[in-house]
Amino acid sequence: MHPPDTLAVLVLALGIEAAAGYPDGLYRAVGHPVTWIGALIGTLDRRLNHGSPRRRRLAGCAALALLLLATALPALLLTELAIRLAGPLAALLLLGLACASLPAQRSLDRHVADVERALTTGGVEAGRRAVAMIVGRDPDRLDEAAICRAAIESLAENFSDGIVAPAVWIGALGLPGGALYKAINTADSMIGHRTPRHGDFGWASARLDDLVNLPASRLAGLLLAAAAWCHGDGAGAALRAMRRDAPRHRSPNAGWPEAAMAGALGLSLAGPRVYGGTLVPDAVMGDGRREAGPGDIARALRLYRTACLIQGGLVAALLLGAWAALGTG
Repeated sequence: MHPPDTLAVLVLALGIEAAAGYPDGLYRAVGHPVTWIGALIGTLDRRLNHGSPRRRRLAGCAALALLLLATALPALLLTELAIRLAGPLAALLLLGLACASLPAQRSLDRHVADVERALTTGGVEAGRRAVAMIVGRDPDRLDEAAICRAAIESLAENFSDGIVAPAVWIGALGLPGGALYKAINTADSMIGHRTPRHGDFGWASARLDDLVNLPASRLAGLLLAAAAWCHGDGAGAALRAMRRDAPRHRSPNAGWPEAAMAGALGLSLAGPRVYGGTLVPDAVMGDGRREAGPGDIARALRLYRTACLIQGGLVAALLLGAWAALGTG
C-alpha cells in the first residue's frame, strides 16, 4: 500500500480516533496494541537484560530486532488480507479502524484536561495525583505552577510523539509504518532510560526513537505555531523560541514542541526537573513567566486542539492533491 491509499487510511484513522477514541469496552476485552507491545518488551527485558554492559547492549539490539519483527509481520499480514479479501473501500475502512488505535488525540486531551479540572476543584493535592498519570517526575515536589508546567510540557511532547509521529508514519507506510513507530516509541518509554538497568539494554531503542521522531517533532512545533497564528497571538514568539531554545533541550526532539508551546503561551517551560529523587538538568524553553496556572493549561489545550485540526486538514489536502494528480496523470 502506497500514497494516496495510506493518506486515505490516515484521514479515516484520525477521524475515527478523534470521534470515538479507543473504546473502554474494547480495552477491557482485548487490551490495546500498546499493552501487547509492552508485554513483549517486558518479557524480553526480563529474559535478556543481564550480564556485562557489552552483553546488555547486544541483547538490547537483539530484543529491538525481535520486537520490530513481531510487530511488522502481523501488520503486513493484516494489510495484505484486507486488500485481498475486501473491496478497495472496505479495505481502507478496515485499515483505518486498525490505525485509529495508534494516535492518542482524545486520551491525551482527557488526561491533560483532568489536571486542569483537579487543580480547579481539588487544589494542589488533587492536581498532583492527576499530573502523576502523565509525567514521570516526582509529583510530591510540585507546587501549582510546576504542576501546570508539567501538564503543558507533557501535552506538547505527547502531541509530537503520540499524535504527529504516528500520523507521519501511517501516512508514509500505512498500518505497518504506524505499528512499527508505536513499537519503537513504547520500547523507548519502557527501557530507553539512562539507568543502571537500562542504560545499555535500552540504548538501541532510545537511539532509534530519536531518529524516527525527528520529522514529527519539527512538524509538531510548526503546527503549534500555526495554531497560535489561528488564534491571533503568539505565532512569532513560538517560532523564535523553537529556533533559539529547541536545540539546547537534552532531547533532540522534545524541545521543538515544548519551545513552540512555551513561546505561544508566553511561558518558560522545561528547565531542571526531579525524576526518582534525582535532579535532571535541562535548558529552559521560552523566555516568559514561570508562574503558570490552570488557565494556561486551558489555553494550551485550545492550541493543541487547533493544531490537531490543522494536521487533519493538511492530510486531507494532501490526499485530495494526490487524487487530483492521479486523475490528471
